Amino acid sequence: MFYYIIALFVIILDQMTKWLIVKNLEIGESIEMIENFLYITSHRNRGAAWGILQGQMWFFYVITVIVIIGIVFYIQKAVKGKWLLGVSLGLMLGGAIGNFIDRVFRKEVVDFINTYIFGYDFPVFNIADSALVIGVILLMIQMLMEDRKLKG
Repeated sequence: MFYYIIALFVIILDQMTKWLIVKNLEIGESIEMIENFLYITSHRNRGAAWGILQGQMWFFYVITVIVIIGIVFYIQKAVKGKWLLGVSLGLMLGGAIGNFIDRVFRKEVVDFINTYIFGYDFPVFNIADSALVIGVILLMIQMLMEDRKLKG
């Protein structure tokens, strides 16, 4: 149950922040948070990361439903005694659902976190994207730990 609470927290935070952006900023409008590093920029994306597969909504609907079902299955079957796996899956579930809500109701994903890392203008992203990335990183750590146990 705890892992579903993580997912719910991600979904609520993601949707609240996107709502604030939609209500308070015009598309393209930007607010400097940390000079030359972090900006809040209202952006929309009809594709996936880096804008790939623009306008392929049915593809995203099908893939996201499959991913959500898979994550729920693994939470139910594989997380007993593996809290890191559960947390990673909870984050990924929340992130997947957060962006899915946008695709279903807005027909695009609201992005707003704009960073410049070592002078590179990283693609604009959102809370759901962040949860997905952190979840995948934690999943990789879990897999490495399990691999070391098996070899150890």
